[in-house]
Amino acid sequence: MENSPYEERRQRVAAALPERKLDCLLVAFSPNLRYLTGFTGSNGALLILAGRSILFTDPRYRTQAAQESTCKIRIAKGALVLDLVAILGKLGVKRIGYEPARMTCDTFESIKSRLPLRASLEPVNGWIEELRMVKSAAELALIRRSVETNSRAFEQTVARVKPGMRERDLASELEYRMRRLGAEKPSFETIVASGVRSALPHAQPTAARFTPGDLVVVDMGAFQEGYASDMTRMLSVGAPSAKAKRLYRAVLEAQLAAIDAVRPGVSTVSVDRAARRVLAGYGLERCFIHSTGHGLGLEIHEPPRLGKRDRRRLSPGMAITIEPGAYIEGFAGVRIEDTVVVTDRGCEILTPTPKDLLVV
Repeated sequence: MENSPYEERRQRVAAALPERKLDCLLVAFSPNLRYLTGFTGSNGALLILAGRSILFTDPRYRTQAAQESTCKIRIAKGALVLDLVAILGKLGVKRIGYEPARMTCDTFESIKSRLPLRASLEPVNGWIEELRMVKSAAELALIRRSVETNSRAFEQTVARVKPGMRERDLASELEYRMRRLGAEKPSFETIVASGVRSALPHAQPTAARFTPGDLVVVDMGAFQEGYASDMTRMLSVGAPSAKAKRLYRAVLEAQLAAIDAVRPGVSTVSVDRAARRVLAGYGLERCFIHSTGHGLGLEIHEPPRLGKRDRRRLSPGMAITIEPGAYIEGFAGVRIEDTVVVTDRGCEILTPTPKDLLVV
C-alpha cells in the first residue's frame, strides 16, 4: 500500500488537530472509517493522533484489517470501547474529538463514564464528511464504474418489461442484473412504482401489475467497490397520454436546466432554483416536493444537498445527482435523475442511459 491515499487522508486530519484544539479524533462511522483506513469490516474504530493512528477491531477481522489498512491494528478481546478507553488513558490525551451525529448515546455514555477525570469528549460535526465531498480521480473512476454497471443492469432488464409484470418482479430483476454485472448490492432499496403509485416519490415495489396507460418510475443504484450510483428513468406501458407527455416534458426540461446550472462556485440553491423555475412555468411548482439532488460516494446520500435552503458552493470533483420530479396525486409522478460530476468549467453527466420516455 505504498503512497496510500488513506495515509494521506489521516495525515491531513492529524495536521488539523491543533487548530481544532484536539489531541485526537475518534471515528467509528463505517463510511468515514473506510475513507480513512480502507477497512470494510462491520466493527471498527479509528483513533487519529498527531503522530500515529490506531485501528481497533475484533478477532473476526484480524486478517482482513491487516490486508486492508496500513494503520497500527489493535485486536480487542472484548468490547472495543474497553480497549479504546484503556489506550486513551495510557496516552494521557485530554480533548478527544468524536462524531456526535454518528455515535449512539449508549456508546457515548460508555466511553464518557470510563474516561479519566482530566479527559473530555469534544463534539466534531461533519469534518470527515466535508473532506469526502470532493472526490479524488480514483474515487470518481469508481463512481463512474458503478454508474455504468447500474445503467447496464437497467438496459438488460428493461427489454423484458411488458404489461402485466409486477413492480416487485422488475425490482428483483434489476437487482439481480446489477449483482451479475459486478455490484456488491443495491445502493438503496430499488424503487419501482406504477400508475397512481408513481406519484409516491419513495414508493416500495408491490405486487401491483403494470397496466396499459401506466407511467412507471424506476429509481435504482448500485454499490460497486464501495461507491454508489443513482439513476431514475421513466417507462410508459403503451402509448402515453397527452397529460403524461406534458408532465414528462416539464420534468425533463427542469432536469436539463438544473444540469446546465451546475458549475464551480455556483450555490446548490441556485441549481435547485433552476429546476423549480421551469416547473413553475408549467404550473407544477407545488408538485415538486423534494430537493433537486444530493451528493453520493461511500454513501448514497451525503453532502452536498441541493435544496431550497442549501447554500453550499459547488467545487470541482463533487459527485452529485440531479433529480427533479413532479407528482400529481391520483394521476402519476415523473422523476428523471442522472449522476454528474462538477468539473472545472461545468459538469460531466456520468449516466449513459438515454432519457427518453421508454414505451414498453
